[in-house]
Amino acid sequence: MSGGERVRVRVEDRELRLSNLDKVLYPRHGFTKGELIDYYTRIAPVLLPHLRDRPVTRKRYPDGMAGQSFFEKNAPPGTPPWVRTVNLPTPGSAKGRASADYVMVDDLPTLVWLANLAAVELHVPQWRVGPRGGVHRPDLMVFDLDPGPHTTIVDACRVACALRALLADDGLRAYPKTSGKKGLHLYVPVRETGRTRQYAEQAAKRLEADAPRHVTARMDRRLRKGKIFIDWSQNDPGKTTVAPYSMRASGGPAVSTPLAWEEVENCEDPADLVFFSDQALERVQRHGDLMAPLLEEGPPLP
Repeated sequence: MSGGERVRVRVEDRELRLSNLDKVLYPRHGFTKGELIDYYTRIAPVLLPHLRDRPVTRKRYPDGMAGQSFFEKNAPPGTPPWVRTVNLPTPGSAKGRASADYVMVDDLPTLVWLANLAAVELHVPQWRVGPRGGVHRPDLMVFDLDPGPHTTIVDACRVACALRALLADDGLRAYPKTSGKKGLHLYVPVRETGRTRQYAEQAAKRLEADAPRHVTARMDRRLRKGKIFIDWSQNDPGKTTVAPYSMRASGGPAVSTPLAWEEVENCEDPADLVFFSDQALERVQRHGDLMAPLLEEGPPLP
């Protein structure tokens, strides 16, 4: 297929035009846009439930990892009429918009359409939108464990285990995934509440008080050397986190991959927790969706 050739495909009950399927997105691995679309099509059964009813912010790489990228909240020109969009406020938007028509990725045709736009990364908030566009309170809480200088994901795994124990003491269960880059994300399903940001900040500071040599919960980057930064601010309603099973922009076609706690406990090398698209698909075949509990209502925050 030549670079500019378009092909018509039928995805469920929708007809889509795909283009530039041989465009290389990850040069080191020769991974193409066609392979991106194939991955998102095959991972859809476990990915879509984590996207459904959550407005999706996309990070697009039309010229691959070697080219420029951009975050996109608003539905782009040419959005098909069958794509569900919801108009929501965008406080603090860099483009000065008061609101945006967010894309809701509720089905496979919408997911394939976005992949064809080279939407490599899919980011969602911790709250849902109702059928009439009403914004619900958060039903998820997330902790972003970010390794500072001279630390790795191995150190983040040790902090994750300590954070799991702290949360368990409060009657909460945490579920880990890789960020798809250098860190870890811990998700906690909760009953809808407006207190997730407040609780997450307090929990992060409690762990910092317990292990000040290894953990910081403060935003000052100068304090992160040799420590794991627990970013609790991801629970701000205006922020998003990369979705489970989303691909990431990196040297290779890496995926933000759900983990079993045994893998976190036994991690000895950063390479232990790097998973590319083919490995992510194989893991789903073996384990199913390790983050399926996030789709059920969690307990109330203490």
